[in-house]
Amino acid sequence: MQPPRLPVRLLVASGEIFGISEGTTRVALSRMVASGELELHDGSYQLAGRLRERQDRQLASRRARHRSWAGAWELVVVTAERRDAASRSALRDAMRRMKLTELREGVWARPDNLDPLRSPDALALVAQQCRRFVGAPDTGGEDRELAATLWDLDAWAGAATAFERELARSSRALAAHDHDEMAPAFVLSAAVLRHLLADPELPDELVPPDWPGPALRAAYDNYDATFKAVWRDWFRTQA
Repeated sequence: MQPPRLPVRLLVASGEIFGISEGTTRVALSRMVASGELELHDGSYQLAGRLRERQDRQLASRRARHRSWAGAWELVVVTAERRDAASRSALRDAMRRMKLTELREGVWARPDNLDPLRSPDALALVAQQCRRFVGAPDTGGEDRELAATLWDLDAWAGAATAFERELARSSRALAAHDHDEMAPAFVLSAAVLRHLLADPELPDELVPPDWPGPALRAAYDNYDATFKAVWRDWFRTQA
C-alpha cells in the first residue's frame, strides 16, 4: 500500500485469509510495534524501520529507474581491516542492496548506471569500510560478456518468464472473484517482489534483447491492481 498504512480492523480481517485468528494477528501487530517494524497512528498501523526501508527498495525495483550508461563501471574496494563477522555480513547485505556484485573477495562492481546516492543507509555503511571508484574496465568492448560472468542473467530471465505465466493464471482466478485465490496470490506477489529486488538493473546495452524485466514489471503492476480490487471487495463482504 502507498502510503504503507492500514486500519487495524482491515489488518485483523485480512489475517483470516491465511487462517490466522484475530487474537494471533493482534499479538503479532503489538510485537511488531515493540520491535520498531510498525507504528500506530489514529487506529492505523504503518510500516516503520527496516520494513519501511524494504518497501522503499521494492518500489524502486518496480520502477527500475536508472541513468543512461556511458560505459563506466562502479568499483567498491574493501579497505577496512580486522572486521568482525557481523561487520562483514552487514557489508555484504549493503552491497546487495546497492546492487553490486562481488568481482573477487573484497572487490565489488557493477555498471555505473544507477543513482550514486541510492539506498543512503547502505551507502553510509559501505563508506565506513570501503573506497569507491568509477572508471572504464579494460574489457576490449566486451562489457556484455563481463556482465554475464558476474550475474546469472539466464536464470533470472527464466524465473521472470515463469512468474509472468503464474501472474497471468492467478489474475484470471482473481478476476473471477475467486476469494480462495487470495492467499496464494499474496504469496506469489511477495515472490515476484523478491525477484524484482534481485534484478541487477543493468543498462539495456548489457542485457539480452529479449530481457523480460520490463514485461514482468508491467504484468506485476496489473496484477497488483487486480489483487487490491478483489481484496477490498472481499473485505466489504466481511463487514
